[in-house]
Amino acid sequence: MKVVVLTGPESSGKSWLSGQLQRHFGGIQVGEYVRHFMEQEQRDTCLADIPQIARGQLAWEDQGRAQQPPLLILDTHLLSNILWSQTLFGACPGWLESELLARHYDLHLLLSPEDVDWVGDGQRCQPELGERLVFFQAIQAWLREHGQPFEVIRGDWQARRQQAFAQVAKLLQG
Repeated sequence: MKVVVLTGPESSGKSWLSGQLQRHFGGIQVGEYVRHFMEQEQRDTCLADIPQIARGQLAWEDQGRAQQPPLLILDTHLLSNILWSQTLFGACPGWLESELLARHYDLHLLLSPEDVDWVGDGQRCQPELGERLVFFQAIQAWLREHGQPFEVIRGDWQARRQQAFAQVAKLLQG
């Protein structure tokens, strides 16, 4: 089983691209638990919600892993929970990072916020490109610091799709 994670700031195409990858390559796609949580709770999240959100994301990921598909596509993983918690609340439960590092991911596709427009959807909160670039840089720094395999995906929607397909095809062939 190969595990691919789409990561990056909000409105950079993670959900769209994870769906494109699943339709093209097959496998199982795992969504973003925090969206489900917010739809169910009908309120903004707070620091006290982070453990529940993280456990929900891990449970969804574990359900996908248990099926042992040739390709597991994660719309996100705990790194987003960690960085959003730090960004919004200035703190994060310490166990999230160790739980994240205990798992194996074959490839992270890090989506740049540049070259595509931000689209508000009622859950997003970083309309300014500068804010999204800071978030992008924090993800990139964490991936580098922890020796995680990643490729940056840039350009318009078609370019992103082509780059992601090429990276996943390469991973599956290797």
